[in-house]
Amino acid sequence: MTAPVGGVPTPDPGARETLPRDAGAWAAKVDRLEVQPRDGARASNVAGRRLMGPVQGFGKMWQKTYRVDVGSSISPTQAIATWKAHFPEFWPAGNRFSGALTGIQPGDVALLDLAMGGGVRLSTGVFVLYADDESFTLMTPQGHMFAGWISFSAEAERGTTTLQAQVLMRANDPLYELGMMLGGHAKEDRFWAATLGAVATRLGAPEAPVQARSVCVDNHRQWKRVGNTWHNAMVRSMAQRLGSPLSSRRRPS
Repeated sequence: MTAPVGGVPTPDPGARETLPRDAGAWAAKVDRLEVQPRDGARASNVAGRRLMGPVQGFGKMWQKTYRVDVGSSISPTQAIATWKAHFPEFWPAGNRFSGALTGIQPGDVALLDLAMGGGVRLSTGVFVLYADDESFTLMTPQGHMFAGWISFSAEAERGTTTLQAQVLMRANDPLYELGMMLGGHAKEDRFWAATLGAVATRLGAPEAPVQARSVCVDNHRQWKRVGNTWHNAMVRSMAQRLGSPLSSRRRPS
């Protein structure tokens, strides 16, 4: 800035705009998601959907944290590099993560095909909101089981590298909230414990225990968000597999 004129600072033509150090790690703002089918995963429940943070969800808000120590022989950056490069391989059997060929990069959209039990499968997706050398964050779209963020990170503490997956979420609609109450929370805990266990095994710590902690940070349900049910990807996935006309219907968001 040059000297103020009339008390108002004036820009210096020779000054350079300073961007945050991590500016390149954030995805560009998007209005609606664009994605093409890949690896047999269904894109119809993701394409055109908006992103949903915890504020836009219906159910109680939960913060779920899963941690595992993988020893001192690998650095946080090495651990995250392996996790990002092989992310789909660490998911429990029967679940598919179909991401971009470039791996986990800001702005990427991945398609998910999830085993929900009883032969039921859910087709949805996630958006890569942030990714750097020591962490990355996924955000969910309309219709996903929950509205929120899933952050993955690694840090060195007390001479060992600790991996963490942390979820901040609300069930997206009343149907999902009911499912979470009837065993969905326990199923999610098993999913992420198995995932972190698989990463730890790849990094040379096959016997490392996974620690889990869940905290309800808001006990209220947001009844004004009942309309989220329209995009419920579970209902749509079942209808699509049965050939229901519901999959071809459209309603403005």
